[in-house]
Amino acid sequence: MKLTTRYRFSASHRLDSAELTPEENCRLYGKCNNPYGHGHDYILDVTLEGPVDEHGQVANRSALDALVRNTVIARLDHKYLNADLPEFASVVPTTENLISAIQGALERQWTLPARLVRLRIVETARNTFELEAPVR
Repeated sequence: MKLTTRYRFSASHRLDSAELTPEENCRLYGKCNNPYGHGHDYILDVTLEGPVDEHGQVANRSALDALVRNTVIARLDHKYLNADLPEFASVVPTTENLISAIQGALERQWTLPARLVRLRIVETARNTFELEAPVR
């Protein structure tokens, strides 16, 4: 059985690589290279998989919500990713890198019996990113 729970957070970032010239950054990242950054209202879907327990659930939803709220939302909501998160001090905070950072943070704190199998982030109406969690 799979369970997907949806969360929302807002954050801003600037896509800019110190390894590239200003012109190269502008060409590669376009308007996302705005020197003042830009923000998104992200939608994060967290999918778990496992057997239904004796209480009729794949996972305790309160425990899942607390884990995601404390591990992800509290760290990301209304933050400037470039400056407020140490993992982006030397990594461009693309949504691909953001979803990988979220996966790592969740896996480090994961105590639920169900297995994390997928993360999905909707960044804009046009851009959605999915990451399948490795089988453990």
